[in-house]
Amino acid sequence: QVSPEQVILSHSPLRLFRQFHQKCMLVAGQGPVEENAHNLGFKHVVTIEALRKAYPLLDMVDQSRRPKELPPPTTGFPTIEGVILFGEPVRWETSLQLIIDVLLSNGNPGAELQDIPYPHLPVLACNMDLLWMAEAKMPRFGHGTYLLCLENIYKKVTGRELKYEALIGKPSTVTYRYAEYLIKQQAEKQGWKSPIRRLYAVGDNPMSDIYGANLYNNYLKSAHQNQVQAGVKRSPQAASLQSEDHLELRKDCSNSVESCESILVCTGVYRHNADVPSKTEEYATEAVFHGHRDFCFDPSLVEASYIVQDVNDAVQLAFTKENW
Repeated sequence: QVSPEQVILSHSPLRLFRQFHQKCMLVAGQGPVEENAHNLGFKHVVTIEALRKAYPLLDMVDQSRRPKELPPPTTGFPTIEGVILFGEPVRWETSLQLIIDVLLSNGNPGAELQDIPYPHLPVLACNMDLLWMAEAKMPRFGHGTYLLCLENIYKKVTGRELKYEALIGKPSTVTYRYAEYLIKQQAEKQGWKSPIRRLYAVGDNPMSDIYGANLYNNYLKSAHQNQVQAGVKRSPQAASLQSEDHLELRKDCSNSVESCESILVCTGVYRHNADVPSKTEEYATEAVFHGHRDFCFDPSLVEASYIVQDVNDAVQLAFTKENW
């Protein structure tokens, strides 16, 4: 039986972004986004729907939702200090419009636009998958597709790049680091004395699951090399993680973990009709890069350490490798 603390959702590492927990944050997505934000430690949150009701003149794409009469001026609504993107919303046009409004107005969408602020308010985005596999024969749009729309609208309107305070969820190194942090906590609860040396990451999407695991493996190698050779310049992946203010994460994660093995299963986004191939070079070189804008494409990062048919085979492989 899996306990709640063993489950990592794409937004789980937001618990560590305490510098935003007291700020008024606009939260976007679907489901209980307000409740999720509170559970992660955020004290003051505003939903897209609350913002739309406070400023009814903002949401004008759907003619049936336009106010029939000119509403009174909005008073007393808090200034928004940052944006959290939990996942793809239902009404894309509403969320896209209102988030752009918040960024262009520096958190006061009812104010008359003077100069476009830049850098804009902090944006934290969870889950970058462009596509995901459901019951349909072809993959469906994911939150990465929504982010693509938001980024391009912002750039088209302002001429500048939308910047993220953090990108969280696979393939972000922060997410794998957080996973290591939780795994070590679980090991301590079980009373395991031996340090954990290897992690195994199983997934069906080469562009997120495998890419992220391999990126983290590179980070682990870089961190280990830095310990052996003090003063050697860090890789970009390691530097970006070290520069973030995640003191608790760094404190509780010693560098005992040496590698992160990536295992690709063939039951989701990645399919192979013939015999299970031994490598993914052909997939890596022929596939269009579906990763996020801020992640550079490297064919080696989507090449899995192992390819198996399903999750059960992946678990058995890990047991075999560890002599269990």
